[in-house]
Amino acid sequence: MRTGALSGLEALVTGGGTGIGAACAAALTGAGARVTVMGRREAPLRAMVARGDAAAALPGDVTAPPALPGFALLVNAAGAAESAPFLKSDDALFERMWRVNVMGAVAVTRAVLPAMIEAGFGRVVHIASTAALKGYPYVSAYVAAKHAMLGLTRALAQEVATKGVTVNAVCPGFTETGIVADSVARIVAKTHRSEAEARADLARHNPQRRLVRPEEVAQAVLLLCAPAASAINGQAVAVDGGET
Repeated sequence: MRTGALSGLEALVTGGGTGIGAACAAALTGAGARVTVMGRREAPLRAMVARGDAAAALPGDVTAPPALPGFALLVNAAGAAESAPFLKSDDALFERMWRVNVMGAVAVTRAVLPAMIEAGFGRVVHIASTAALKGYPYVSAYVAAKHAMLGLTRALAQEVATKGVTVNAVCPGFTETGIVADSVARIVAKTHRSEAEARADLARHNPQRRLVRPEEVAQAVLLLCAPAASAINGQAVAVDGGET
């Protein structure tokens, strides 16, 4: 996307201090948007502002967001992942995955959507996962939540289709983020394989035999946020090297 393509647009990126959220914030800033990054930990948010990758930091919990001003662009990148065999996945685990991955997106979208509708323009992008498109073993709670996020995307897209607002999901495969680093650490601890072997085990899902880079996910988000992307609505855009 050309520099300045999003000039004058206010953007909010949840989970914007690290990983995919940080990459999205930097990309949106580079395209001219004025980006506010939101997250629970203030230090990474302030670091984004100090680097010039965001204009403002907003510490807060997506499941109980503070009062939010109007935004034209919303990227729901806050998320969490935990793994356990299904028979050891208790209600609390399912509720944690649901609360952050689904209700966090619901709460923030509910807060900013009225201003988008009033303005007659808005872009909502949920960072889902290939786990919204297929199943993986030992992460049933996470997979269920991401499938729900995609269902939310498709339903809301239908509701706002005539309002100038689009709602889409980006579905990354295994990506170089802290969540994947935690997964690698768990594999190493449980199997006693090396870190390189554990990373290769995750990368094998991608036909390109590598992990996706956060910046690659951000490029899909940029496309969906563009004013010219007005006919792309209710879609699940996979960024996975051809896995799905």
